[in-house]
Amino acid sequence: MTEPDLPILVDSHCHLDFPDFDGERAELIARAHAAGVTRMVTICTRLKNEPAVRAIAEAHPGVYYAAGTHPMHAAEEPLATVEELEALSRHPRFVGIGETGLDYHYTADSAAVQAESLRIHIEAARRTGLPLIVHSRDADEDMARILTEEHRAGAFTGVMHCYTSGRELARVALDLGFYLSMSGIAAFPRSTEIREIFAAAPADRILVETDAPYLAPPPHRGKRNEPAYVAHTARVGAELLSMTEHEFASLTTLNFERLFRKAAV
Repeated sequence: MTEPDLPILVDSHCHLDFPDFDGERAELIARAHAAGVTRMVTICTRLKNEPAVRAIAEAHPGVYYAAGTHPMHAAEEPLATVEELEALSRHPRFVGIGETGLDYHYTADSAAVQAESLRIHIEAARRTGLPLIVHSRDADEDMARILTEEHRAGAFTGVMHCYTSGRELARVALDLGFYLSMSGIAAFPRSTEIREIFAAAPADRILVETDAPYLAPPPHRGKRNEPAYVAHTARVGAELLSMTEHEFASLTTLNFERLFRKAAV
């Protein structure tokens, strides 16, 4: 049960199927609800794990899910097909396509297959009308180019999750109608440029997330993250936009519902 008078938030991106949460999922979801985080989207990063991720969403009120092939796994997994993603999208709790994208930090050698996988996911987002969930790291130029090329071929929408890239990619993504999602990294003391990017973005295009179990915001930095901690990142976002915590929570919840229409209540 949510505590009275708490801001009502959404964790737009977490990974509840990861082994970090084994034996504790019901408790951490309850902690999230108690902290005002009434909805969360758990993300499947390998399609072979989709049944397990779906089961978590089916078992817990307020939990939705998305599925795709993470770019760091693109060379290890069979390429998804548009038809496969379309079929998954018919589930009532399936709300987004991905995460997909480009990651050249550790896996630049698979750039070509990552791009192929990204374009498949884009086509699935285009056909289903569901938002694309994009991971981008050290790949700003290629990401901007692919998103722009594909948007010219047919509109789609989505979110740049855990946004930590540069100003130019943010500009391109926002111009294409995308949203930017703020993670715990935005609360790190040295993340000045990231905070500036969010401060300059249209307020109606900002989401908030944990990416749990990763990237815990202060005061939990360096520890396992969980959906309840999105409240700490939201507090930083509220300060950045000169809003109260309740105003920022209402803003990001409305933004979430506009993008993730199947998860609107």
